[in-house]
Amino acid sequence: QVQLVESGGGLVQPGGSLRLSCAASGTIIFSRYAMGWYRQAPGKQRELVATLNRFGITSYANSVKGRFTISRDNAKNTVYLQMNSLKPEDTAVYYCHSEYYSGTTYSDSWGQGTQVTVSS
Repeated sequence: QVQLVESGGGLVQPGGSLRLSCAASGTIIFSRYAMGWYRQAPGKQRELVATLNRFGITSYANSVKGRFTISRDNAKNTVYLQMNSLKPEDTAVYYCHSEYYSGTTYSDSWGQGTQVTVSS
C-alpha cells in the first residue's frame, strides 16, 4: 500500500506560482507507478489536473495546459506539480493520486490534499 503526503499549498496572488510536492512511501518501486494530480473546488466534483505515467508520458486538463507542469523524481519517490500564471479559478484542494497495474492487479491511493487559494 502506498502512502501519499502532499505539501506546498498556500495562498498566492493571481499570476503567481506554486510548486506542489507529493511524497510516496511504503514498500513500493515508485518508478512503476503512474502518478497524477486532481483538484476539487467547493461545490464541484473532483477533476483531473495532470498525469505522468511510468514511461514519462504526461497529460493535462485543457484548463491548465501551458501553465502547469507535472514531473517526478523517482530517486526521491516524489511527484511535483509546478503551477504558474495561477488564476482564481485554480483555487481548490489538490490531491495526489497513484496507480499501479500488474497483470490483473490494480491498486490506487490518494493523498489527504493540500489547499491552494489564488486571491488578491
